Amino acid sequence: MASDFKHATLGNGLTIIAETDLHAHTASVGFFVRTGARDEKKDVMGVSHFLEHMMFKGTARRSADDVNREFDSMGAKANAYTGQEMTAFFASVLPEQLSTATELLADMMRPALREADFDTEKGVILEEIAMYKDEPFWVLYERLMEAHFRDHPLSHRVLGTTESITALRVEQMLDYFSHRYSADTTTVALAGRVDFDAAVAQIGALCSSWPRTGAERKEAKPNYGLERIAIKDERLSRAYRMMIAEAPASDDPRRYAAAVLGEVMGGQDNSRLHWSLIEPGIAEEASMSYDPRDGVGDYRVMVVAEAEAIEEAWGIVDREIAGLAASLTQGDVDLVRAKIATGVTVAGERPEGRMHRIGRMWTLNREYTTLAQELERLNAVTVESVVSLLNDFPLTRATVGTVHP
Repeated sequence: MASDFKHATLGNGLTIIAETDLHAHTASVGFFVRTGARDEKKDVMGVSHFLEHMMFKGTARRSADDVNREFDSMGAKANAYTGQEMTAFFASVLPEQLSTATELLADMMRPALREADFDTEKGVILEEIAMYKDEPFWVLYERLMEAHFRDHPLSHRVLGTTESITALRVEQMLDYFSHRYSADTTTVALAGRVDFDAAVAQIGALCSSWPRTGAERKEAKPNYGLERIAIKDERLSRAYRMMIAEAPASDDPRRYAAAVLGEVMGGQDNSRLHWSLIEPGIAEEASMSYDPRDGVGDYRVMVVAEAEAIEEAWGIVDREIAGLAASLTQGDVDLVRAKIATGVTVAGERPEGRMHRIGRMWTLNREYTTLAQELERLNAVTVESVVSLLNDFPLTRATVGTVHP
């Protein structure tokens, strides 16, 4: 998909970016806010995710029913998400509906935050937290993040805790919103058949009154826990083990080698862990993933096996990690690079995928790279660069946790 990159900044600091393609059949728009669980104080943990819910509860001009009905009437594919580092609200529509979708999203970004809606939605959030407590993977992941990142805000739970959400008051949410949902923390990303000048004019008219707050993110490096934890759950018949280790940050040039390493070790198919654990039936699940974050990244290795087989399975994980540098070949790297490149390219064929790519990229790193540049950097990964990465970020320095019967 041929496209042109466009960029503009409003006087209040709000950024507008786009990859325009006049031959596209759809258009996508997203409001990306540089705030998430890591930007919360501990006593309001979960407020970012709670606030995402409240954005759909109406504005000064619209009720919650109005919001849902208007998205439906324009045939929009609309959604939102909250993570550790950003919150996003987005829609994909036919090009002639783009300005309508943009206006609706911009209005949603200034929610009413009515106390009655807040009280009702609090019950929904508490039910969601309770539901995840029944998921062994989620229980282990949250506990392991707390052990690994310790007092660093990356240890915060995106959903919050039962205690933090129960105690949260609407006034605290308003304070958080007023500081973090500012013009200078917001990027509007568009892709597809977009008239960029018209979009900038519209967004300027809708958002130029938004305040600039100078909200910043704490960038202190984590003091990693590097410990072992164990959680017992009598309801389980299987064991879950996960490790987290430090990896390159989202703006680190070594992130491309890190992506290759994750796929070589624990990609869904044809990886070291697949052939050594899944194929012989030692484990039911085995994976490794790489998560690049703002200022720091992490690797995660996950194994699910029968309780009596978990130690054998993890012994194989340790052996695979220990032998990786000596056994890695250029053929391994080439195969994985091609797989990653295909996935990136397929995602970039649609305006929706491009909107998400540039929105996340700019929100995290304040930079833009073309899809061709991304693929060029990926194709530059060699065996030597992966081995060098293993020396810089040893997988043996990890926090490990187990949930078992």
